[in-house]
Amino acid sequence: MKNLLLVVRWVVGLLFIFSGLIKINDPAGLSYKMQEFFEAGNLHGMNDYALLFAVLMNVFEVLAGIAIIIGWQVKIFSWLLLLLIVFFTFLTGYALFSGKIKACGCFGDCLPITPAQSFGKDLVLLVLILVLLFYQSQIKPLTGSRTAAVLLGLTVFFGFFIQWYVLQHLPFVDCLPYKKGNDIRQQMQMPAGATADSFAIEFLYKKDGRELRFDQANFPDDFDSTYEYINRIDRLVKPGNGLKPAITDFSLQTLQQADSTEAIFQQPGKYILVLIQDGKDIQEWKPAFDRLLPQFNAKQWPVYLVSSEAAKVQEQFPQMQVFSCDATVLKTAARVKPTFFLMQGATIINKHSYLDAGNLVK
Repeated sequence: MKNLLLVVRWVVGLLFIFSGLIKINDPAGLSYKMQEFFEAGNLHGMNDYALLFAVLMNVFEVLAGIAIIIGWQVKIFSWLLLLLIVFFTFLTGYALFSGKIKACGCFGDCLPITPAQSFGKDLVLLVLILVLLFYQSQIKPLTGSRTAAVLLGLTVFFGFFIQWYVLQHLPFVDCLPYKKGNDIRQQMQMPAGATADSFAIEFLYKKDGRELRFDQANFPDDFDSTYEYINRIDRLVKPGNGLKPAITDFSLQTLQQADSTEAIFQQPGKYILVLIQDGKDIQEWKPAFDRLLPQFNAKQWPVYLVSSEAAKVQEQFPQMQVFSCDATVLKTAARVKPTFFLMQGATIINKHSYLDAGNLVK
């Protein structure tokens, strides 16, 4: 039993450490996933706290994983992990059976897994944590209390520090479709072997007080203006295999709603896209932008601002070309507001937070 408990401790501990470290690399990504769950549960007021919850949860996962492995305060951490895994199992079960959430974000964007895989993982962890809880009296610490306190204290410090850093300077490991070296146009293409959902379209009309339902191939021979349209019904006939382009909604629109995406991609030479999630807090980063603009001009790199609130940004930068883009796209592409992309054609040559964007010209 002693050896079995040791194996269980390492399996549970390493899984939580691994999960926490992946998400510590990109806490903003977890916060956006939390907001999806909040929206699905009609908990809109929780959105403002999503980032705080994400940061705390990431640190706790790593801390708890290490504590379980070294056997420090096993009773407390076993109960805490049990509560956490019950909560996670509920969320992944909701994602699986409701179909409203396509991915749980359990291992971040670097290791995407399906809701079914997430739910199965949580069930296994639930069993393993129950084993630790029932046999906690047989678990002996691997280190002394002082060593454990130092190790866990360093874990907490570096957990918070790393997340603070990446929230300012972008993740260390970029697992997003907008990473350095990717061609946005290629990322928007359907992957090989992808099949789309197949639908049958039916129409519901009323005539002479009766409701009639028919598809496109079987319109009534006497169909005319006496038929009153009621509704259109899209019936799923055959589901696709779920394969979709990595990027689906990237589009650069002028303030006059003209799509300029291809025009920007097709221009010769390099250029800069400044991706700004919204029109808030502009004054915080505007001085850095003003210092960088002459350097880009000296390189003869055109600079374009892209935001989900393009009109607000245009007011602050009347001399700049500003494009509108979907807010969700910008959350994915630009983890820091703003993020500078050095582009050539549709290829991302390099990308940096505004704090490090000077590196683009070096």
